[in-house]
Amino acid sequence: MRFFVKYDFNIMCKTFLKEHLNALGISYALNSINELTITEDLSPEKEKALAEALQRYGISIENNQKTTLVERIKSAVDSMLRDHAHSSVKLSDYLAENLHYSYAHLSAVFSENTYSSIENYAILRRVDLVKEYLCNTNLTLTEIAFKLNYSSVAHLSGQFKKTTGLTPSTFQRIMKKKINHSQPN
Repeated sequence: MRFFVKYDFNIMCKTFLKEHLNALGISYALNSINELTITEDLSPEKEKALAEALQRYGISIENNQKTTLVERIKSAVDSMLRDHAHSSVKLSDYLAENLHYSYAHLSAVFSENTYSSIENYAILRRVDLVKEYLCNTNLTLTEIAFKLNYSSVAHLSGQFKKTTGLTPSTFQRIMKKKINHSQPN
């Protein structure tokens, strides 16, 4: 029997961090999925135990502030795209307000470290969300366009085709065929 699972990566990571930090008896404040503040001086033994516990799950403690800021930018973009309440806010204003840096600084750090722009990342993530909605919901393209704050279905379709090489309806048809072929008769 085959099951398809859906998970919320943010909740999963926060829960994981809380459980491991509590198990190690470390006092902390979880600022975001990519940032936490340890509110005590860690002994070398506790620091090593924390690093080893996280490493077993592919998580590393990042000391490079620019790399960390890029991850925080990505996380903030993802949060903004998923939260319809922020649909009328400009991306630059949202990031500056939530990350407490000027957008010019955020943009410079992001492009220096990823060789791409924040805007391009946001477009790619929006298209990923369109794919997710097309595969996992019964929403129409009009509803998806509204949900993701596209100005029109034509804008959504154009951006989708430019990014993937396929129209949304062609993508949806291919994915349905793929799912139907993978299910046992």
